[in-house]
Amino acid sequence: MAERLQKISAQSNPRNNLYLNRERADLFGKELNQLLATPDSLDKGTKVLDLDSRYATELLLAGKSWEAIEEFTRLDAFTRTSGVNFGSQTRSSLRHFLAIAFLRLGEQENCLTNHTIDSCLMPIRGNGVHKIQRGSRKAAELLTEQLNEFPDDLKARWLLNLAYMTLGEYPDRVPSKWLIPPKAFESDYQMPRFYDVAGNLGLDLNSLSGGVIAEDFDGDGNLDIMISSLGVQDQLRYFHNNGDGTFSDRTEEAGLLGETGGLNIMQTDYNNDGWPDVLVLRGAWFGVEGHYPLSLLRNNGNGTFDDVTEEAGLLRFHPTQAATWFDYNNDGWLDLFAGNETTPGDTNRCELFRNNGDGTFTECAAEVGLDAIAFIKAVTSGDYNNDGWPDLHVSSRGQPKMLFRNEGPQGADRSPKGAWKFTDVAAQAGVTEPRHSFPTWFFDYDNDGWLDIFVCGFAITDVGDIAADYLGLPTKAERARLYHNNHDGTFTDVTKAAHLYKVLLGMACNFGDLDNDGYLDFYLGTGDPDLGTLIPNRMFRNAGGKFFQDVTAAGGFGHLQKGHGIAFADIDNDGDQDIFANMGGAYSGDIYRKALFENPGNSNHWLKLKLVGVKSNRAGIGARIKVIVETEAGQRAIYKTVNSGGSFGANPLRQEIGLGQAKSISSVEVFWPASRTTQTLKQINPDSCYTIREDDPQPVLVKLKSFKLATALKSHSHHTQEH
Repeated sequence: MAERLQKISAQSNPRNNLYLNRERADLFGKELNQLLATPDSLDKGTKVLDLDSRYATELLLAGKSWEAIEEFTRLDAFTRTSGVNFGSQTRSSLRHFLAIAFLRLGEQENCLTNHTIDSCLMPIRGNGVHKIQRGSRKAAELLTEQLNEFPDDLKARWLLNLAYMTLGEYPDRVPSKWLIPPKAFESDYQMPRFYDVAGNLGLDLNSLSGGVIAEDFDGDGNLDIMISSLGVQDQLRYFHNNGDGTFSDRTEEAGLLGETGGLNIMQTDYNNDGWPDVLVLRGAWFGVEGHYPLSLLRNNGNGTFDDVTEEAGLLRFHPTQAATWFDYNNDGWLDLFAGNETTPGDTNRCELFRNNGDGTFTECAAEVGLDAIAFIKAVTSGDYNNDGWPDLHVSSRGQPKMLFRNEGPQGADRSPKGAWKFTDVAAQAGVTEPRHSFPTWFFDYDNDGWLDIFVCGFAITDVGDIAADYLGLPTKAERARLYHNNHDGTFTDVTKAAHLYKVLLGMACNFGDLDNDGYLDFYLGTGDPDLGTLIPNRMFRNAGGKFFQDVTAAGGFGHLQKGHGIAFADIDNDGDQDIFANMGGAYSGDIYRKALFENPGNSNHWLKLKLVGVKSNRAGIGARIKVIVETEAGQRAIYKTVNSGGSFGANPLRQEIGLGQAKSISSVEVFWPASRTTQTLKQINPDSCYTIREDDPQPVLVKLKSFKLATALKSHSHHTQEH
């Protein structure tokens, strides 16, 4: 696989791949020099403007901010002295790119080179204020010029406020007519700060966007971290949790060298051997240049992984970042659905790989009605109608959402390999919006025992639409949707009532329980590839299953860098969930440090359950958990479905369940999908971890050792990956 990946990446054409920015800058630079050497002509000035703009832009995207500034400055001078009337819009566009280049320079000189735990956290304050201020100072000057000429430019207004934040002069020095008031960024609920400790642990890799898995890969009870990166030459990284507050890089020892690229990764146990395996998804966003294979990495149980993609029958070449593991036919073996990206002139149908139970898979999407064609950005599986068969929700850009109801076996052959059928019921279920979307997931946000759906809108004109949403101004940007399950196969759009009808522009997502109150919260990694889309990642707290509260600023989650793979996981085994965020953009120079937000703790109780299927799949994926607890107000039920969470980033399969102020646990019920049995277990105590086996009525207590994460701040040298 390593050789195959190298060969494909070597053949990539920078003219077609918008993210090979160093190569594109070299290409356009040579073409520009050739053009400048040709005799003058009537249209030479326009050609120079076009080619030089492309060259300067690629320099910026490649991370060569100062060179880009010099080129844009020369280009601006050219438009003023060439004798050609380029117009105010051309100069406005150049001014914008110059401002972005100076802002990016400020990020590189401060947030990257002189990184602190407050860097890039909006609203920026404290040690997040830039010490080297030339970048933001010049950006503020340019943005002020822009607003003087175009006072209604919300994009410039947003970036001006941001520039003043990095200078430590917000809000006092921002001209009042362009101020975005501090109240716009206030949290709806106060909670303690979650501090980023990734740098203390050597987990602050400085790379592009990618995925993350938090999982106990070696069975020692401690959650390890695996991190991927979009760059075609970027190495997959595996960090072993040493159980003492430190991590060790075990990438080479694990046999993973050469496993490069991968915007998204997730774990599974495809062969039911009890060891978590890994799926790497590649090629997303690359269009015709995205025909990369995925990788299935088998966990050998001895600290190593083998790439078994080809022998498993999974070798295919389609761009994707969207997949889900689910046992669609309840035969006890996990199947794989891959949502592929179709772009104009490049059709890539979705795929369903049926697990044959012998380490191999058979593709059968067309047979069962799942060979959908769309620009798929996310898929999630769950049994939304509680009929025992797992269903699929599929998110795409530019098309209605798809909700594939699992109809079960068809005809006389009722075996797992017999005829099967899925039907798209999104229209009758009422879940076709938003048309432009990215992440999606099933979760029971109100604890009524039925899975609800969240899907995040993903379409803005520019960052001005974000400013408009914060300011309460009208905007045509796409908004999120929360669909409440009506228990009859239909859903009700409750987005506005849940306080989520917002322009969120989420790329990554996952859900967990910040305060162990038993209600699921969620964190959105936001942004898009545009370097000017500098917006905070957003954290939403679930207020008792009724609505959601924005707690971004209060908890210190408002990271301005591009947010991608998210994992909620109790990294230090202390009973509360920490949050790992894979930060970084898509363009080759838009790298940033990963973050691990340590949970400061709370007074609520918790429960951890590791399910072991026997007739059902070994990992228990798709099993439904119901915890009944006793509180001062009486009995309360808390529900959880076993999976890795949202559709971009992977929580551990060992379930971490908040219990609130429970005095005791009355019972734990587990519905096992393959056997269609409900197991009721007693004698389970709060603040404990148990293994529950499908054929054993007695839970087994697991003693987990808690520890403090390393607090001695290490030198923030660059933990880099090669791109």
